[in-house]
Amino acid sequence: MTMLSQLSDPECWESFYCYKTSLACPKAFASELRHFIDLRLYLPTCGKISRGERFALPKRSVISKLDTSKKRVIYTYPSAENTVLKLLTHLLLRKYDGCFASGLYSFRPGRTAQQAFRRLAGTKGIGGMYYYKADISDYFNSVDISRLLPMLEAVLGDDRPLYDFLSSLLCEKQVLEKGSPIEESKGIMAGTPTSAFFANLVLSELDRELEELGVPYARYSDDIILFARSREETERLAGLIHRRLADLGLRINPSKENFGAPGESWVFLGLIYRSGIIDIAPASVVKLKAKMRRKMRALMRWQKRTGHTPVQAAKAFIRIFNRKLFEGGADNELTWAYWYFPVITTDESLRVIDRYAQDCLRYLLSGKHTASRFNVRYDLLRELGYRSLVGAYYKAGEPKKGD
Repeated sequence: MTMLSQLSDPECWESFYCYKTSLACPKAFASELRHFIDLRLYLPTCGKISRGERFALPKRSVISKLDTSKKRVIYTYPSAENTVLKLLTHLLLRKYDGCFASGLYSFRPGRTAQQAFRRLAGTKGIGGMYYYKADISDYFNSVDISRLLPMLEAVLGDDRPLYDFLSSLLCEKQVLEKGSPIEESKGIMAGTPTSAFFANLVLSELDRELEELGVPYARYSDDIILFARSREETERLAGLIHRRLADLGLRINPSKENFGAPGESWVFLGLIYRSGIIDIAPASVVKLKAKMRRKMRALMRWQKRTGHTPVQAAKAFIRIFNRKLFEGGADNELTWAYWYFPVITTDESLRVIDRYAQDCLRYLLSGKHTASRFNVRYDLLRELGYRSLVGAYYKAGEPKKGD
């Protein structure tokens, strides 16, 4: 029986709902998914798939990368089709998980980025090793489909209808841009649910090769890090990665490639390892502070334009960042507490962020950047709903000891 038949099975949808709501799932997303399942809104899309009808075209969008002038292309299917593809991806990642090497951590059941970092940090003698860190340039949208399809066919050999459907999505030449169809090379389409499975599959042979070499190694989608006993060995392994990527029509982003010597700090997945201590990476702190600064300025303009009070502006700031830091955002957007607290072994960066958030709030309430802003008491911030990251970290559990 083809996996596609499971897409119209109510029990399969209930199982999917239970899984999604067991995670850090926003209430709005859970409510929308519940509505989608209860009204069986998946059936029209499933019917089209079973009849072999052309799937809806994805919409092409260009978004700005945070705090840079760079742009990123993403693709999105209409809501119903997108939700059906989420279930399909959920099933794919579970049935075919055995195809992937142990060093791969992205989008896998029972595996997390935190586990990847903890495993690397806990490797015996890691502090005395050299490392190589790399990021694949525009990974998702640069994949050569002609190279991916034979891999996909080999894995899905037991389910021809599933292969035919997925290959039809990959081989579709058209996308929608501003409502009109255009043709372009789109790779595995960053932003679409199925791209998670394809991203794991494309480099699965490289993952296995490094595993067989016994290299301390981890990959999370397009981020790669490995460790070796000498600089020469790291350079040799880096050359191997470059060659394997070139064979697939991919390349390393030179601005995100670096080598490190024993004793130097290393960064992976938004975390930094420094002399046995794990903390939030400086770049992640900078990005969050920039987001707070932009929101603070936007709320000041909103307050002046609408006549709202400083207290109302401060409350809005608190609501926005409590949701991002503690309560969850859009679907698949993990909170800071969920992402970082289980791994970090120091509150150093959390204190930096707390101080910055409090400064933003004092400015919103006082309208001043001078020392007089400290006339705004911390107790008032608490009364307005402010939550300290440091306090939440210790409340979540005693910090873990470093190596």
